[in-house]
Amino acid sequence: MHHFKDTTLIIVGHGSTENPDSSEPTHEHADTIRQRGIFEEVRCAFWKEEPSLREVLYGIKSNTVIVVPNFISEGYFTQKVIPRELELNGSITHRGSQKIFYADPVGIHPLMTQALLQRAQETAPNVPPDQTTLFIVGHGTALNENSAKAAKDQVALIQKMNRYAEVLPAYMEEAPLISDWDSLSSQQHVVVVPFFISDGLHSYQDIPVLLGIEKEIGPAASQAEVFRRNPYHLRGKTLYYASSIGTEPMMVEVILDQATSCFATE
Repeated sequence: MHHFKDTTLIIVGHGSTENPDSSEPTHEHADTIRQRGIFEEVRCAFWKEEPSLREVLYGIKSNTVIVVPNFISEGYFTQKVIPRELELNGSITHRGSQKIFYADPVGIHPLMTQALLQRAQETAPNVPPDQTTLFIVGHGTALNENSAKAAKDQVALIQKMNRYAEVLPAYMEEAPLISDWDSLSSQQHVVVVPFFISDGLHSYQDIPVLLGIEKEIGPAASQAEVFRRNPYHLRGKTLYYASSIGTEPMMVEVILDQATSCFATE
């Protein structure tokens, strides 16, 4: 890996005022990158937590700054909120002697397909893929139409590989609904991978209820065991539920590659 002298990496996450686990993957990936000594400095910033987007650029001495959005899709936050809060005016912003590069969100990187497959394999290691339905779950609804598109795009890519008997998109709040997983799937084995950055309220609390593996919304990720009890025998099928794709260690390589690709825009 190339070493970026005089360069600061900023990884931007959404964060949450309700769920302390929301920012954990961003911090963990930043720690891993920091330990490699590639950049002069590695910082995190969040929309809903400290350190805030408006504060993160203060005190940076590096002449080059790279901002990587730790988001699944291109949408309101990556196209409007982050550029507004950081006062960016495109993929490259000049501020005095400082040059700030703005990268694409991690979720649209080509390695995400491999990360999803790896997470599915880790979650159900002894299940034959040719007898398995794989669900990639997005949020859905008009709140984030690009999250639905991101899941759909990954499904199309994985379908072409012919690894699983069936690969389907499903959503929390629009059809096809993940709550209908048993009728949507034709296979005996079902693997569900949430296409979210963190094990937040959706993946740890909402989706388990929609799947039927929890009867009511439970505690936050750090206090629950929903991913440790696979497989679940429900509705005449065997169900495996993965943690969110953003917690996959491979995400570190995705962040680094998005950072490196910024220089191609010069």
